[in-house]
Amino acid sequence: MPRTPTRSSGLFTGLVLLSVGFLLLLHNYGHLDLHDFLSRWWPLLIVFWGVVKLYERTVGRRFAGSGGVVTGGEVFLVFAMFALLGMVLAGDYFRGKPGDTVSGDNYSFDLDIAPKTIPAKAPVTVRTFRGDITVRASDDAQIHVSAKKNVKTWSESEANRLAKPVTVEISQNGNGFEVRPAGVDQSDARVGVDMEVDVPKNSNLSVKTEKGDVQISDMASDVSAVDTNGDVEIRSTNGDVTVEMRKGDVKVEDTKGDVKISGKGGEIEVDNSTGSLTVEGDFYGPVRADHVTKGVRMVSPKTDLNVSSLTGHLEASSGSLDLVDAPGNVDLRTRDTEINVENSGGKLNIENRNAQTTVRFSAPPKDDVQIMNSSAGISLTLPGSSSFEIQADCRNCDIDNEFASLSETKTESGDSHVAGKYGSGKGPKILLKTSYGNIDLRRTASATSVPPKAPAPPTPPHEVPPSTEQ
Repeated sequence: MPRTPTRSSGLFTGLVLLSVGFLLLLHNYGHLDLHDFLSRWWPLLIVFWGVVKLYERTVGRRFAGSGGVVTGGEVFLVFAMFALLGMVLAGDYFRGKPGDTVSGDNYSFDLDIAPKTIPAKAPVTVRTFRGDITVRASDDAQIHVSAKKNVKTWSESEANRLAKPVTVEISQNGNGFEVRPAGVDQSDARVGVDMEVDVPKNSNLSVKTEKGDVQISDMASDVSAVDTNGDVEIRSTNGDVTVEMRKGDVKVEDTKGDVKISGKGGEIEVDNSTGSLTVEGDFYGPVRADHVTKGVRMVSPKTDLNVSSLTGHLEASSGSLDLVDAPGNVDLRTRDTEINVENSGGKLNIENRNAQTTVRFSAPPKDDVQIMNSSAGISLTLPGSSSFEIQADCRNCDIDNEFASLSETKTESGDSHVAGKYGSGKGPKILLKTSYGNIDLRRTASATSVPPKAPAPPTPPHEVPPSTEQ
């Protein structure tokens, strides 16, 4: 019976068409940045192509066919799909798809809006599609809006035509009020509206923009901001602060409420908060926090951190985490991150791997310390005046111990072990464990008091010889 050759290109053709169609659907309706995706992940096409060819070759051998051969039709199909995706991106560029770059000259038009009186403590939402938003607190009961229409085209006449119907309206929505642009096509990225808004300081405030920076200051109630592409800065607020990001930096300072930042983006900086800080999402950082009274909670794809109080400084980036002066408990789980902790005041629990972990105490620890690591070392520095009970174990490594009263043992396989009590032995328990990385136990000198110098003896008075009469 003659052997029928395997049709090798059908599977690849079908998968390519399905994949490209799926990407275009996500681009149009799922907020996928197609340009960013292709610029980063285009090598996956080669991997995908190779996997399909290996599969076809295996099936071809099983049925005595000739699967796995790269055909001219497949090469043409790949270039055709790239051309299709390129045309979609070019169309977005010239048509002005939201979020994409638009070419042309910038034209601006000022816009004044009549103020509107609102009830006390009425919620206020400020929304725009493209443009910066600045919101300040006012002492009166009115919403004041000053806006600027921004148009990017190649001619002034076209800019006037596009800007003419654009305005800003203040409308009531239930028991709240909304400030938003009107008369603008949301899909036309050539037109944007910047707004400066004054709202009553006791109003709950919500700000949303798809592309632009957000600045909020001096509000007495809760504040929330949603920014798809831009930076957010919030300062001097009394209520809780909630920020949801997709791309951009966040800065919050001088707030008396809790701060929650979620989504993904770049840098985060939070200074002087009497509440707590929660960071949830994928922020490539660095994430900085200073003086957060009720502590920091940070959850990312590789880090889970809980600090109950922060009087000092926290900085976390893609490959390092520094924590200084945390008087409360610290619970940290991460990987591939170099950790440096100084002056932890409560219970300290660290789990890490593939990166060095360093902990220093300038004063004797008062609570238990547990540090677990793997494929990396541990360094622990304690004052010589400390009292503690310790157990340190490492696999295929050495323990460098500066506490003379603690004995070290080593097995034939290269494992090291230190256990015992130091000082009065009534202090906290310290547990250190790692593998394929050394453990360093460092001892700082105890502070010794210098006795005051004895006062110098008083100088005896000089005797005055008696006068002689002549």
